[in-house]
Amino acid sequence: MNTKFLATSGIIAALYIAVTMLLAPLSFGAVQFRFAEVFNHLIVFSPKYAIGVIIGVFISNALFSTLGVADLIFGVGHTIITFAIVLFVFKYVKNIWARLIINTGVFTTTMFIIAFQLNLVLELPFFETWLYLAIGEFVVLAIGMPIMFALNKRLQLAKFMK
Repeated sequence: MNTKFLATSGIIAALYIAVTMLLAPLSFGAVQFRFAEVFNHLIVFSPKYAIGVIIGVFISNALFSTLGVADLIFGVGHTIITFAIVLFVFKYVKNIWARLIINTGVFTTTMFIIAFQLNLVLELPFFETWLYLAIGEFVVLAIGMPIMFALNKRLQLAKFMK
């Protein structure tokens, strides 16, 4: 691993943690708008960004979640599983906007993993919780699409991780 990759991954993780911490009341629970999830869109530009995001999710959940180990397993697991799905699909889709839309759709749909966790740990109703989580994830990622598209135009995000 080269220094640039390690530094970039560390910065992404730190940003994810900072945004989650700053907006902690909105980042956890049955109704959540975890604005740090916008960093999930970085995978659209390079699969290497996944490492920083996964580390950010892990540390955020370890430090700030009241659900303990369950949030580490399900939260990190959700991110890894969803990244695996979208990376498979991205082999066949090259258009940036299509990738952003797919990423948003898959992350929104797979929020059932977090709903399952909250159903197990807090005994919240599964389908209602999934709906609220999916709405929050969709809103954050939909807002993030044009932001990440604009950042990519300016910074060439794929070249950052070469």
